[in-house]
Amino acid sequence: MHLRTQKLLPMKILFIGGTGTISTAISQSLIEAGHTLYLLNRGNNNGRLPAGAVLLTADVNDEQKTAALVKDLSLDVVADFIAFVPAQVERDYRLFEGKTKQYIFISSASAYQTPLADYRVSEATPLANPLWQYSRDKIACEEYLLQQYRNTGFPVTIVRPSHTYCETSVPLGVHGKNGSWQVLQRMLQGKPVLIHGDGTSLWTMTNSRDFAKAFVGLLGNIHAVGEAVQITSDETLTWNQIYACIARALGVPLRAVHVSSAFLARCSKYDFTGGLLGDKANSVVFDNAKLKRLVPGFVADIRFDQGVRRTVDYILSHPECQIADPEFDAWCDKVIAALDNAATSID
Repeated sequence: MHLRTQKLLPMKILFIGGTGTISTAISQSLIEAGHTLYLLNRGNNNGRLPAGAVLLTADVNDEQKTAALVKDLSLDVVADFIAFVPAQVERDYRLFEGKTKQYIFISSASAYQTPLADYRVSEATPLANPLWQYSRDKIACEEYLLQQYRNTGFPVTIVRPSHTYCETSVPLGVHGKNGSWQVLQRMLQGKPVLIHGDGTSLWTMTNSRDFAKAFVGLLGNIHAVGEAVQITSDETLTWNQIYACIARALGVPLRAVHVSSAFLARCSKYDFTGGLLGDKANSVVFDNAKLKRLVPGFVADIRFDQGVRRTVDYILSHPECQIADPEFDAWCDKVIAALDNAATSID
């Protein structure tokens, strides 16, 4: 994979995480650009470790061991991809205050006001999500870090991704605990798949390689310190279009069954209250003007139908990505049968 990167002077960068859906492409990009990249993680996902990265093996929650590992490092950037609750960013502050010129916290676009007063979302949109604890925790993390910026000058930059995908998993609205494969398998078998709502709400999918280009442009960027910035594609699709693109990539017709998000959240053994009612059930259109001011020339140029085709091809050629989920498969059949029975009972 080759990614175009901003022309930056060589930096020393530490990622907490660094081998996940969002961060793997960034890590590869920085290594190719000649930066020194330290990856602090438990070493459980070394198959995605880019050649040339320096692995610091530790559980970051073991603060004493982590402090010993980073004691002699003087860093240009620290980015935490796996901080979810305030205690974790408080730990990062203790570890890296005075040791880095920039600290980047990966928040979430789900932190924005839910339900939205205006479907157009920018960094000025209020933060409030009463439906998802995950989002409220991200908001609390942001508030703590900005307080440290105001009080002590801690050089924080907050990044808010939305729905970002890579080559190993197809992004969906409704899936089980084992990821996307079972939905793809249903499509390949000619079985109907569930789409929340009527499928016409608006959504944005961002390829991790596009995300990486924008993220790299924020590294060492003095104008990004003290700021929150969202990183998404400018492409807006309906969920019907998203699922149609996936079906076309598989070479099969789409058999869609539309189900109320509220119904799914109420009847589900899976937790769809936050992920659907607090996120994907809402129409959003992102205004990325601030990102483009901070990273001049940035364009997310991987169209979803093109990006998801690459993802589908990768999954079909990599059996390790094909994790079956018979429990979710049976649950989908039960939901569809319940809808059919309800319709029949009314006739």
